[in-house]
Amino acid sequence: MNIEYVKGNGTDIAAISGDQAEITTPQAALDLAMTVKYEAGAERTAIDKRGLGEDFSILSTGVAGEILQKFVNYHVKAAVFGGYSHYTSKPLRDFIYESNQGKHFFFAASREEALERLARAK
Repeated sequence: MNIEYVKGNGTDIAAISGDQAEITTPQAALDLAMTVKYEAGAERTAIDKRGLGEDFSILSTGVAGEILQKFVNYHVKAAVFGGYSHYTSKPLRDFIYESNQGKHFFFAASREEALERLARAK
C-alpha cells in the first residue's frame, strides 16, 4: 500500500494506492484512518478500490458498512475510487448512491474525482 499526501483546496488528503487488497477488515480501515489522521494530520483519504477486499462489494458480509462506520466515527472523510459499473447488485448500487448523497464517505470513478470531492467536502 502506498500513501501519498496531497493538498486540495488547502486541505491535506491522503491518497492510498496499491494493486492488492490490504484493507479487508474494519480493523485495517481503522488502522489506516488513524495513520493518516495522527501521523500526517490528514482527515481525508482517497482509497483505490483495488486496496479493498472483495467482501467490501458484497454487502451481505457487512464489511462495507463496518468500514464506512470506522471512518465516520473517527471523523476521517473517505472516498473510494475505481470502476463500479460492472457490479449488477441493486443493494450495492443503492449503497453507493446513498453514500454519495452524504458528506463523509463516497465513491468516485477516478482518483482525480475523489481528490476533488474530498477537497470540496465540508
